Order: sequence, then C-alpha cells, then structure tokens
Amino acid sequence: MRGRPLMIGLIAFTALFAAALYYAQVFAWYERSSGVGALRVGSEVVPIADYQGIDATSSPLKLRGCFRADPASFAAATPAPEAEPLTAPFWFRCFDARTIGADLAAGRATALALEYDTPPGFDVVVALYPDGRGYLWRRLNARYTD
Repeated sequence: MRGRPLMIGLIAFTALFAAALYYAQVFAWYERSSGVGALRVGSEVVPIADYQGIDATSSPLKLRGCFRADPASFAAATPAPEAEPLTAPFWFRCFDARTIGADLAAGRATALALEYDTPPGFDVVVALYPDGRGYLWRRLNARYTD
C-alpha cells in the first residue's frame, strides 16, 4: 500500500478545512448595516449621519460602526476610562482600531460610554473626535472582565 494518496487526501482536507474556518471567522457571520440615524445616549437619542456598521448575532463584541455627529450632542454621555477599541475585519476599512486607540491615548479623541449592560455584560462605547467623526464598538463590562 502506498501512502501518497493518503497524504494528498489529508493535505487537501486540511487546506479545505483551513479555508472554511478562515471564511467563517472573517466573513460569514458579519452583517453590514447603514442608514442608522440616531444613537441612544442614556435616556436621550442623538442624531448621527453617514453611519456604516457591522454586527453579528453570533457575538455582541462584533459590533463596529463609523459615523458623523455633532460632538456637543454627546454632552450627556459619561467618560469611558480605559476604552480600547477592538479590531475590525480587514475588509471593514472605516474602523481602524490602532489609530483610534492611539488617538484616545494621545487625547485627540474622547471615549464615551453610551449604554451600559446592553446586552447584559457588554457596554456600548464611542470614540468621538472634535471634528464630529465617531467610532462605535462594544466592550466587556465589569461582569466579564475578571
């Protein structure tokens, strides 16, 4: 019995499985959204424009969004200390977590908490720039950060 067909089959199966796993992690579960016209800031509703976002039902942490808004309309939001944006898939180009994180650390953007425990265990956070650019994501709250 020769081992060559068995090895070729094993390598082919591994390559197909790896490609399917990569697709599932990077593309399959995300849904694009646009046209969102407002965000909830506590009990208030703040109008936004040019919203582009992604989300998934498989995990609350997959929410990412980019928008424009009047920074003064977020006055009711509370500061979100130690906010660190989570990376987005490479194909969602408007959300660059490294740049947003560096701007938050340097004070060029302000991190604000919009909603707490929505869904339970997760907070909605926004990084807001003085020129009106905003970036939205969810983070784990104290319930899960231990």
